[in-house]
Amino acid sequence: MVTLLLAGIAQAETRVVAFGDSLTAGFGLPKEEGFVPQLENWLQQQGAHVVVVNAGVSGDTTAGGLSRVDWVLAEGADLVILELGANDMLRGVSPDVARQNLDAILADIGGRGIKVLIAGMRAPPNYGSEYRAAFDSIYPELAEKYNAELYPFFLAGLGEASGVAELFSLMQPDGMHPNAKGVELIVADIGPVVLDALQ
Repeated sequence: MVTLLLAGIAQAETRVVAFGDSLTAGFGLPKEEGFVPQLENWLQQQGAHVVVVNAGVSGDTTAGGLSRVDWVLAEGADLVILELGANDMLRGVSPDVARQNLDAILADIGGRGIKVLIAGMRAPPNYGSEYRAAFDSIYPELAEKYNAELYPFFLAGLGEASGVAELFSLMQPDGMHPNAKGVELIVADIGPVVLDALQ
């Protein structure tokens, strides 16, 4: 009986919550091709006994994320991958506001004793140097403040594309969301960071 109980403990699944927007939610893709299922499969292939929970909401902002922290983490987590801020940027929300919301989210997660991996976002050049500098600095500075793991740019895996044509081939027709192959590359790049965070 004791042996069975110990075996059950050893096999307890690690719970990862992917807390974000459409990039986390798998917008425009069949369920099995989205970020969460692909990441879970990748981690399990590396031998991790893990379940990845999809807490992505398409169109969500940092303010929306802050408003739903309680129910996202109601069942607890061993690790949270926090991927929010892209929609703030697209809507021209002040970086100061996005920073305040992410700060509050991280404080809440930290207060629950849950480890967090911040998956950052970057503003494109057309937003101007002042906005870009203020926005892009949010993620490394908050990671340092909360001693959190940092993956600087969620879409970094797409940077492996050899040119513009290949990059477009990894995106859905809207040009903003990765297709299944694009997600595969994102997972291959962020996966080892998630694995390290779990260990």
